[in-house]
Amino acid sequence: MKKTVINIVLLALLLALVIPEKITAIPAFARKYQISCQVCHSPAMPRLKGFGEEFAGNGFRMTDYESPRHFIETGDDKLSLFRELPLALRLDAFASYNFGNKGATDFSSPFILKILSGGEISDKFSYYFYFFFNERGTIAGIEDAFLMYHDFLGSGVNLYLGQFAVSDPLFKGELRYTLEPYKIYSVSPGNSTADLKYDRGIIFEKDFRTGTALTGEIVNGNGIGEADDYYLFDKDKYKNFMLKVTQSIGENVSAGFFAYTGKEVLSDPGLIYQDVTNNIKMYGPDLILNFDEKLIIGLQYLWRSDSHIFDYTGEAPLRDIKTHGGFAEIIYAPRGDMSKWYFTGLLNLVESDYNEADYSSGTLHVGYLLRRNMRVVAEFTRRFSGISYSKINAGIITAF
Repeated sequence: MKKTVINIVLLALLLALVIPEKITAIPAFARKYQISCQVCHSPAMPRLKGFGEEFAGNGFRMTDYESPRHFIETGDDKLSLFRELPLALRLDAFASYNFGNKGATDFSSPFILKILSGGEISDKFSYYFYFFFNERGTIAGIEDAFLMYHDFLGSGVNLYLGQFAVSDPLFKGELRYTLEPYKIYSVSPGNSTADLKYDRGIIFEKDFRTGTALTGEIVNGNGIGEADDYYLFDKDKYKNFMLKVTQSIGENVSAGFFAYTGKEVLSDPGLIYQDVTNNIKMYGPDLILNFDEKLIIGLQYLWRSDSHIFDYTGEAPLRDIKTHGGFAEIIYAPRGDMSKWYFTGLLNLVESDYNEADYSSGTLHVGYLLRRNMRVVAEFTRRFSGISYSKINAGIITAF
């Protein structure tokens, strides 16, 4: 078995090395402004450093670089047309070995293939979306897709309308290095459909000179599934709300606190009991320590309560279900944004009165940059809860 694992890692490294070293295209924003991915990402994409966060908050525009050259001159000052539509692709390919519950070698290629696009439509409006051509072997469709109004009416408030990860103001799952997710964000006990993953709604955000950032969300509360026969995406009459406050403390520390509240109507899967209204509350702190992009520590913990849920056993509604948990993440890059190597550790913990939601795991991840937009990675995860097992993944992540 040990020999098999070694062979898989060697195969992944070989796959990375046989790909041509010179890449003529770079991701959309870097291509548009003719700059290195390193300007926004550290030590590798997709993680953003401070300048990348600022760039996104400005509606994916660099004010020092703005000029009509990005748009076609049509003679109509009310018309904005890109000279070239900004597009980028991301491709992830892995090989894996699962110890314990599967005991199988697997080639997971492509694991992810997606197309991304974004940019400013005018001096105030921007857009962003990506489409999964392939995610774990299926067409997953659109996840992030929104319009942004930058500096609404000169107030300094940014407004977003569309679909997005509810957890984005906390930690952006799409920007993590590990295959292993931030598990607490996807927890929804029983048949609840409210969690901190993708949803439709609006976001408003504003930064203050004190180093304080305020973010609010109003969302449907039931994910990004299909609309019903009446063209409605929300399954009930309720909307859910989240508020996040973040405070920078010096140059190295950022602390935050969020609260989420809402309601949803839940139906008994067994068609025995009447519908119930589930009152949902979530809240918790987060902390980020960043030492010159060389050592980044991220901590998140939250508590959740559900007043009523159904499980799938046909029993009466479960009441007052409590869930809590979080994660700790460490990223180490010896030379900061100049590093070719980086190392990541991730610990997940979820404990709930609804036992099926319990989860705990530990992950170690290492990456090496072949190019700014191509890296070879290896990852080991041990799951401790439920049926414990280990798995190892190795492969390539690239964007162009």
